[in-house]
Amino acid sequence: MKIDAKSVLTPTITLFLICVIVTGLLAGTNAITKDQIAIQQAETERASRAMVLSAAADFEEGTITGDDGEFTYYTGVDSSGNTVGYVFTTEAKGYGGTVQVMTGIDAEGKVSGVVILSHDETPGLGANAEKEDFRNRYVGQSVSGGPLSVVKSGEAGEGQILAITGATVTSNAVTSAVNQAAELYSLVEEG
Repeated sequence: MKIDAKSVLTPTITLFLICVIVTGLLAGTNAITKDQIAIQQAETERASRAMVLSAAADFEEGTITGDDGEFTYYTGVDSSGNTVGYVFTTEAKGYGGTVQVMTGIDAEGKVSGVVILSHDETPGLGANAEKEDFRNRYVGQSVSGGPLSVVKSGEAGEGQILAITGATVTSNAVTSAVNQAAELYSLVEEG
């Protein structure tokens, strides 16, 4: 079999042109939609803040420096401008990757809500961390009594979270992220 330049160059140039055109189209689509994606993400974060600290009528953005760097947090205020709590976004390593958690802590130092913003956990196991039943295990827990811990079975006592069956690593990740929020809460309260 004889190979000539034309039989090699024609498919190569065709494939190259297809790649250039597809890349251009993807770049154009990204440029057109990036502002809308940013608006949608901001709206999702606003709705999540309202979910984890429902007593707040509005939120004021602030920054605090913790052990792991600088963090943005939100102070929740009521309609009179009184502080009703704080919202922190933290993350921890789960089974499938990073688990990003938004935690609301009220002015009395109790967890008012938890939302899982993103994760790569196993569907049907670790992904169950998104379920309200699991997230509500944190609500009402005091952040001043030391870090929360995870128990694998039985009844969870004060300062304890009952792990999701078959997803202890994910449960530990969410709890670790909530504990980070508690540390940031302490820094904000001191500051």
